[in-house]
Amino acid sequence: MTQRTLYSIIESPLFPDLFDLCQARQIRELRFDSMRKAISALRSDKPDIVVGEFIYGYGNNYAGVNVSNLDVFLYSLQKYAPTAKVIVVVDKSERQYVDRLAELFDLHAILTLPVSKQQLETLLT
Repeated sequence: MTQRTLYSIIESPLFPDLFDLCQARQIRELRFDSMRKAISALRSDKPDIVVGEFIYGYGNNYAGVNVSNLDVFLYSLQKYAPTAKVIVVVDKSERQYVDRLAELFDLHAILTLPVSKQQLETLLT
Protein backbone atom coordinates (compact mmCIF):
# COMPACT_ATOMS: atom_id res chain seq x y z
CA MET A 1 0.00 0.00 0.00
CA THR A 2 1.33 3.42 -0.94
CA GLN A 3 1.63 6.02 1.79
CA ARG A 4 -0.81 8.88 1.36
CA THR A 5 0.37 12.49 1.43
CA LEU A 6 -1.47 15.29 3.20
CA TYR A 7 -0.77 18.99 2.72
CA SER A 8 -1.43 21.21 5.73
CA ILE A 9 -1.77 24.84 4.65
CA ILE A 10 -1.44 26.80 7.86
CA GLU A 11 -2.38 30.47 8.04
CA SER A 12 -2.84 30.98 11.79
CA PRO A 13 -2.18 29.44 15.22
CA LEU A 14 -5.80 28.18 15.24
CA PHE A 15 -5.01 25.50 12.63
CA PRO A 16 -5.46 22.01 14.11
CA ASP A 17 -2.37 19.93 14.82
CA LEU A 18 -2.59 16.91 12.51
CA PHE A 19 0.71 15.30 13.45
CA ASP A 20 -0.65 12.53 15.71
CA LEU A 21 -3.56 11.70 13.40
CA CYS A 22 -1.25 11.46 10.40
CA GLN A 23 1.23 9.31 12.30
CA ALA A 24 -1.51 6.91 13.45
CA ARG A 25 -2.80 6.52 9.88
CA GLN A 26 0.63 6.40 8.26
CA ILE A 27 -0.08 9.58 6.31
CA ARG A 28 2.90 11.73 5.38
CA GLU A 29 2.12 15.33 6.33
CA LEU A 30 3.76 18.23 4.52
CA ARG A 31 3.25 21.55 6.33
CA PHE A 32 3.23 24.88 4.51
CA ASP A 33 3.05 28.36 6.01
CA SER A 34 3.11 29.99 2.59
CA MET A 35 0.72 29.49 -0.31
CA ARG A 36 3.61 30.02 -2.72
CA LYS A 37 5.52 27.09 -1.19
CA ALA A 38 2.46 24.83 -1.29
CA ILE A 39 1.84 25.63 -4.98
CA SER A 40 5.50 25.05 -5.79
CA ALA A 41 5.45 21.65 -4.07
CA LEU A 42 2.50 20.50 -6.21
CA ARG A 43 4.76 20.04 -9.22
CA SER A 44 6.84 17.33 -7.57
CA ASP A 45 4.84 15.99 -4.63
CA LYS A 46 1.14 15.50 -5.29
CA PRO A 47 -1.16 15.33 -2.24
CA ASP A 48 -3.99 12.86 -1.68
CA ILE A 49 -5.54 15.13 0.94
CA VAL A 50 -5.32 18.88 1.52
CA VAL A 51 -6.32 20.59 4.76
CA GLY A 52 -6.31 24.33 4.22
CA GLU A 53 -7.30 27.24 6.39
CA PHE A 54 -9.80 29.58 4.71
CA ILE A 55 -9.33 33.33 5.03
CA TYR A 56 -11.84 35.50 3.22
CA GLY A 57 -10.47 38.44 1.26
CA TYR A 58 -12.10 41.55 2.74
CA GLY A 59 -11.81 44.52 0.40
CA ASN A 60 -8.64 43.38 -1.36
CA ASN A 61 -7.98 41.47 -4.56
CA TYR A 62 -9.46 38.33 -3.01
CA ALA A 63 -12.90 39.92 -2.84
CA GLY A 64 -12.76 40.93 -6.50
CA VAL A 65 -11.07 38.16 -8.45
CA ASN A 66 -10.65 35.50 -5.77
CA VAL A 67 -12.85 34.55 -2.86
CA SER A 68 -10.07 33.68 -0.43
CA ASN A 69 -6.44 32.81 0.20
CA LEU A 70 -7.05 29.29 -1.17
CA ASP A 71 -8.30 30.06 -4.70
CA VAL A 72 -4.98 30.15 -6.55
CA PHE A 73 -3.78 27.00 -4.79
CA LEU A 74 -7.02 25.16 -5.62
CA TYR A 75 -6.77 26.12 -9.30
CA SER A 76 -3.24 24.68 -9.32
CA LEU A 77 -4.45 21.59 -7.47
CA GLN A 78 -6.97 20.92 -10.25
CA LYS A 79 -4.06 20.73 -12.68
CA TYR A 80 -1.54 18.71 -10.63
CA ALA A 81 -3.67 16.56 -8.29
CA PRO A 82 -7.30 16.67 -9.43
CA THR A 83 -8.36 13.70 -7.26
CA ALA A 84 -7.06 15.17 -3.99
CA LYS A 85 -9.68 15.57 -1.27
CA VAL A 86 -9.90 19.14 0.02
CA ILE A 87 -10.85 19.83 3.63
CA VAL A 88 -11.31 23.48 4.52
CA VAL A 89 -11.12 24.76 8.08
CA VAL A 90 -12.64 28.15 8.75
CA ASP A 91 -13.23 30.51 11.63
CA LYS A 92 -16.89 30.78 12.63
CA SER A 93 -16.94 34.48 11.72
CA GLU A 94 -16.02 33.66 8.09
CA ARG A 95 -18.07 30.48 7.63
CA GLN A 96 -20.67 32.27 5.50
CA TYR A 97 -18.09 33.00 2.78
CA VAL A 98 -16.88 29.42 2.26
CA ASP A 99 -20.00 28.62 0.25
CA ARG A 100 -18.72 30.93 -2.49
CA LEU A 101 -15.52 28.88 -2.61
CA ALA A 102 -17.55 25.64 -2.70
CA GLU A 103 -19.34 26.93 -5.81
CA LEU A 104 -15.97 27.09 -7.60
CA PHE A 105 -14.23 23.99 -6.25
CA ASP A 106 -15.15 20.50 -5.10
CA LEU A 107 -14.63 20.56 -1.32
CA HIS A 108 -14.67 17.25 0.52
CA ALA A 109 -15.52 18.88 3.87
CA ILE A 110 -15.83 22.26 5.58
CA LEU A 111 -15.00 22.34 9.29
CA THR A 112 -15.56 25.29 11.60
CA LEU A 113 -12.80 26.08 14.11
CA PRO A 114 -12.15 24.81 16.68
CA VAL A 115 -11.98 21.42 15.00
CA SER A 116 -12.24 18.27 17.12
CA LYS A 117 -9.96 15.30 16.77
CA GLN A 118 -13.01 13.11 16.01
CA GLN A 119 -14.04 15.30 13.07
CA LEU A 120 -10.61 14.99 11.53
CA GLU A 121 -10.29 11.30 12.33
CA THR A 122 -13.46 10.54 10.40
CA LEU A 123 -12.30 12.49 7.35
CA LEU A 124 -8.80 10.98 7.28
CA THR A 125 -10.05 7.40 7.49
